[in-house]
Amino acid sequence: MDERLSVSALMDGAPYAIGEDETVLMAWEVVERCGQSHLPVVRRDGCCAGVLDRAELAVACADPAVTLSRRRVRDLVRGRRTVTVHAEEPAPRAAAVMTEERIDALPVTDPRGRLTGLLTARDFVAAAAGLHRRTGPAQQAALVRTTLPGLPPRRREQEHGIPIP
Repeated sequence: MDERLSVSALMDGAPYAIGEDETVLMAWEVVERCGQSHLPVVRRDGCCAGVLDRAELAVACADPAVTLSRRRVRDLVRGRRTVTVHAEEPAPRAAAVMTEERIDALPVTDPRGRLTGLLTARDFVAAAAGLHRRTGPAQQAALVRTTLPGLPPRRREQEHGIPIP
């Protein structure tokens, strides 16, 4: 991989994310609707508290519905060490971090720790196949999409050709 390729060239600069105070049930709904395999969790100050993956949420959602309506996302990421990278870092360094830490998704943060994007193993596979899309300045400046003011449409609606905002 080209040493000059930066994390910003590969990352999703506008991933859906969820606040740590949201319920586990809401996190599952966001994952189902947006189609992401990984869901960054952000604190009120915008800093990254961790990343949840789809399988982990599926296991958590096996609890009774009463429990799910009370259980918060922060309970799933509490006590974890969150490894991050910055957008300007070389992509091969990020790949090494992901390999060493045995993770499939790496939050991209600014110097203050605020989430600015998400880099996944899928992004590296796309780059290796020559399929990655260069993130333009307008996309890089995009804010991380949160669950409010509205959720994205359900994925099955996407499959029928309804455009996503």
